Amino acid sequence: MKSILIRIVIAGLIIIGAACFAIFSKPIGIPVLNYHQINDVDENMLTVSTSEFEAQMAWLEENGYKTITASELADALEGKGALPEHPVLITFDDGYIDNYQCAFPILKKHQMKAIIFLISDYISMYPNYLTWEQLFEMQAAGIEFGSHTLDHTVLTDLPLADAERELTGSKNILQNRLGRKIDFLAYPCGFTNSDIKARVKAAGYRAAFTVELGNVAPGDDVYALNRVPVFGAMPHTMLRFSGRLHCPRFAAWLENLQKELIRTGHSGIAELIPAL
Repeated sequence: MKSILIRIVIAGLIIIGAACFAIFSKPIGIPVLNYHQINDVDENMLTVSTSEFEAQMAWLEENGYKTITASELADALEGKGALPEHPVLITFDDGYIDNYQCAFPILKKHQMKAIIFLISDYISMYPNYLTWEQLFEMQAAGIEFGSHTLDHTVLTDLPLADAERELTGSKNILQNRLGRKIDFLAYPCGFTNSDIKARVKAAGYRAAFTVELGNVAPGDDVYALNRVPVFGAMPHTMLRFSGRLHCPRFAAWLENLQKELIRTGHSGIAELIPAL
């Protein structure tokens, strides 16, 4: 009985996956790619190798994607501007030093835009995080910066007064040092709620990003915008990259199905769910 169930699950996934790629050959909405570390040293879920990142940026270029800024995305969502055909926003969380050492040269090579969400207390403080001098250089080359709060504490775990301090403190520090408005936020670990979103808006941010898998479309809550997390340390990275880009809803469905199977005690079947 169990083997029959497994075959049904696998067959269903194949059918659904094939239908998804046939129907959604082009992404619905605007993909917002979410990276963390780019290097050839760390082998973990948050790290994409330099060669994989290079291949992904080349793939975007070859397939007609045009990178946009977070400001351009916000303008479009507010009905104030038009976007190029096949727009994509590239984001990085945390502000690791390899964003400068490894990702920045590749972005410059392909003339691509991006935004890095910075943990302001970590800048020039820890050796694996960006320095102010590197930020100045990247900003001069067109890279945008946003807030990832003061110290990456999950905002929903804090009293609201402390959450406000994280939001406004980081924003003010970055604005004062970089000499630019900081209009965008990425929630630490992606967690938010209605109270936090209200404080984000009150702090003067134009938009904020979660790590919920999906594209961005007009009418979305600008204080809970989806992204497409790009993970490393797993096989078939390029296949997964293009799959998540083209079918984020299907990828999210697979992830949720796997979590539900594990929650209900069907971990064996969950292991058969393909990662996308």
